[in-house]
Amino acid sequence: MADIKYEIKETVGTLSENNKGWSKELNLISWNDREPKYDIRDWAPEHEKMGKGVTLSTEELKKLRDLLNQMEL
Repeated sequence: MADIKYEIKETVGTLSENNKGWSKELNLISWNDREPKYDIRDWAPEHEKMGKGVTLSTEELKKLRDLLNQMEL
């Protein structure tokens, strides 16, 4: 499997952290030198390892925001 190159352009915020120090974060990331996208995933403390996540375009993130705003939480 080929190495995946990534660069965290902006850390938007941390959603949660587990007892092993991993945190679920929303970041703006450039994957393999492509246009940055918003990304939600678990990260090890120094961002040396990552878990599975979901990557969203700006339009998808706006749609998610709108859907969340419609929910009664």
